Amino acid sequence: MSGVALAIDIVAVFVLAVLVLSRYADFRKQHCLVVVATLLAWYLCFLIVFILPLDVTTTIYRQCTVDHRHISPTPVSNLTSAVTVNINSSNGSNPGPQLPPPCIKPWSYIPDGILPVFWRVVYWTSQFLTWILLPFMQSYARSGDFSITGKVKTALVENAIYYGTYLLIFGTLLIYVAAHPGLRLDWPQLQTIGITAANTWGLFLLVLLLGYGLVELPRSCWMAAQPHHLLLRSQFKVAKLLTERVEAEETLEDVMEEVRKVSNTVRYNHPLRKYVDTILRKCPSEFQERTGRNMDDYEDFEESSSSSPSERSLVKLHKQVISAVQSQLQTQVQWKMLLDRAFHLEDVTRNQGNGDRQFMHTFPSSEPQAWLVRVLYTPRVEWFWECVVRGWCYRGLALLLAAFTVVVVWSECTFFSTSPVLSLFAIFIRLAESTYNYLHIQSACFISISFLSCCTYWTVFRIRVFNYYHLAAHQHTDAYSLLFSGMLFCRLTPPLCLNFLGLMHMDTAISHQAREQTAYTSIMGSMKVVSFIADGFYIYYPMLVLLLCIATYFSLGTRCLNLLGFQQFMGDSEMTSDLVDEGKELLKREKRKRQRQEEGSSRRRVWKERYGNPSAEPVRNRNHSDVAGDSMVPSRASSTYVGPSHRDSDCMELLQDSEALDFNADSFPDNGLQQGAELGRYQPAGRYFSMSHSRIFDDV
Repeated sequence: MSGVALAIDIVAVFVLAVLVLSRYADFRKQHCLVVVATLLAWYLCFLIVFILPLDVTTTIYRQCTVDHRHISPTPVSNLTSAVTVNINSSNGSNPGPQLPPPCIKPWSYIPDGILPVFWRVVYWTSQFLTWILLPFMQSYARSGDFSITGKVKTALVENAIYYGTYLLIFGTLLIYVAAHPGLRLDWPQLQTIGITAANTWGLFLLVLLLGYGLVELPRSCWMAAQPHHLLLRSQFKVAKLLTERVEAEETLEDVMEEVRKVSNTVRYNHPLRKYVDTILRKCPSEFQERTGRNMDDYEDFEESSSSSPSERSLVKLHKQVISAVQSQLQTQVQWKMLLDRAFHLEDVTRNQGNGDRQFMHTFPSSEPQAWLVRVLYTPRVEWFWECVVRGWCYRGLALLLAAFTVVVVWSECTFFSTSPVLSLFAIFIRLAESTYNYLHIQSACFISISFLSCCTYWTVFRIRVFNYYHLAAHQHTDAYSLLFSGMLFCRLTPPLCLNFLGLMHMDTAISHQAREQTAYTSIMGSMKVVSFIADGFYIYYPMLVLLLCIATYFSLGTRCLNLLGFQQFMGDSEMTSDLVDEGKELLKREKRKRQRQEEGSSRRRVWKERYGNPSAEPVRNRNHSDVAGDSMVPSRASSTYVGPSHRDSDCMELLQDSEALDFNADSFPDNGLQQGAELGRYQPAGRYFSMSHSRIFDDV
């Protein structure tokens, strides 16, 4: 079985990484380099988490063999007499010498020499991704330059802050080692300094994200058992997201107006016209069509024109167009997803008092379901799951996660104590190690590091940095956010694993015990090269997790953001109640709008079934511009269809639009931006050809 467990984990983790990434990224529309780089970053980080328990069990077995070598070999006759004495002592006779239990090779044992090479490849590849490749691709994707040289230069300038912080930490440690009289600089020590600098930078961020996730993850599971609370939060988010959506649309309109002015100024034979055409390809399809129809290609370019823009201004405009289109598309997708979730929560709260115990939906699900799901997941089963079982499952999960949080916080504050051993992780591992129960050791290690990883990664998936970073589900995450998530994973995972090994007292640089070290810690080098980091920062800085957990429990960060003007959901706040009321009204309006759409679709379907001529469809479609005029409504008394008069149509229109006017209606169709990028690319002569809207290397 040697190496089989490693091979199984490698394949299983790759499948897991592909499945998780497919939830956030559309492989068909994202650029292949973005998908490969992000997948590789996620895969390497998940791989470290899954392979580390195998490294722990292999190290425990090697420690057992080392302990047995220190025992002098016993002749067979002496061994027989010792066994006899042990049997007699168990029967109440005189005690004899006790033999250590034999070393049992674990089923997941990995031969010597494989794991060190494996960890070197995984670690240095992830570090190359997070510090060099991914930041470069990130800036390259958002750059507004029109040439490869310009994009590369912009990417290097924008990433100077990342490289500067890393070099600052590395330089400080280098000066410390050079000034220390008992240390000399060589290549292994330089590698150790670089690894220490990267782990120090990652540990700063790890403690912040872990402290938030240890409290917020159990609390989110507990709140998930309360549909009414989730509905209030969704209503708050609806009102807040509406403001962001309006701002994104206004920004897009302003940028499109600037593009229109530039397109009218820079004529077809202008030297900078090719840059304008590149900008137009990034605009929505409707804007491209209007610009193509209104462009006069017969007006010549005048050299003396002073209103012509410069190349630098076009670069800035290009970057603004990319940012505005992505922001508008993200808010549009988030709006649709949030409405679907809010409507579902309204259905759950309404069905809780349903005496028939049949779950009734306001709107049918738009996602296709498998035949087996439709057969087994009946309305009655759905009612029991949504209204009864689901709440208790979330409460039980929340209590279990809260217990794990207490164990982690206690161990983080006491893992430096080796005599007596206070860390609960170390106590559990030693109990299992005394009996060489490798199954229990692997299970405890995997559950523990999985919980730490979930708390950290869950925060990465939830945080949002304005409109620059946001992981949106249902394959609506942009390239910038995908690359940024890969950077965070690669920077957080190595210090997370080192901290986990320290909690179990298996990192000799922290525990200062004469034990076999894992292959993972062997590639980190001797942390004693930088003693104040190994003996001070790595031990005492993780204790701040306790303070961060207390701050998160009392929502101090949320209260500070509210004071600074960033609206956050708080049940006892007046601003929260105002936005919740506003969100209720917005949901009512959107529900009426969707109901009219459903009624219109049903009438068109009935007309098509009866007459089979969709081109003669009489029903007026309020959401499509290709159907105009008064609607022909079916008479309920007979099959005769009568067209209402103009006066009747006006009355019906007034009655249907009795609610507040929607000033935030889509300037483009729901999928207008996406269709515009998929169906056509602007050409100077008005021609269009196929393109992918997410490609970041399509204009060079």
